[in-house]
Amino acid sequence: MTGHPPGPLWTGRASNRVQWLLAGAGAAFLALGIEIAVDYAWDGGVVAILMAVVGCLAAGLLILFGTLAFVHAAVTVDAEAVEVRCGHIGLPRRRIRLTEVEAAEYVARITPQQWGGWGYRWRPERGTAVIVRRGEGLELRLGDGKLFTVTVDDAQNAVLVIRAHLRALAH
Repeated sequence: MTGHPPGPLWTGRASNRVQWLLAGAGAAFLALGIEIAVDYAWDGGVVAILMAVVGCLAAGLLILFGTLAFVHAAVTVDAEAVEVRCGHIGLPRRRIRLTEVEAAEYVARITPQQWGGWGYRWRPERGTAVIVRRGEGLELRLGDGKLFTVTVDDAQNAVLVIRAHLRALAH
């Protein structure tokens, strides 16, 4: 559309090593649940043991998969859209067409506290965000007035590329 060759014009990534510690805790809960299920004598208090096993397995799976989904985020800007993929399998994923973007801003410091934690976040008064670590990121103001924020390395260059495309789309 804008006369650029196909393919990504900018790619960036952000990662968080602390999330691996949380994933380890999730794996430990899973192991504990399995250990209780295999090695415990089931002759007394079956309901209590079953609840402990199910609780450990559920907590382990939630922690493990919830943290692994946000160990890193990959951002791609091409001639048509900004795409954000999270984790190793790329989910959750968000694709925002540049025709929906009104402005792009560089944000020097984004913290999980601003958005209520790590992960894919939503705040009614602000919009949505993908927060995988504290630090620099980019913020897109969408046509509906909401913001989409993502932490990513080299965010300044991403913003420059997005702004160039927005100017080309305006002509």
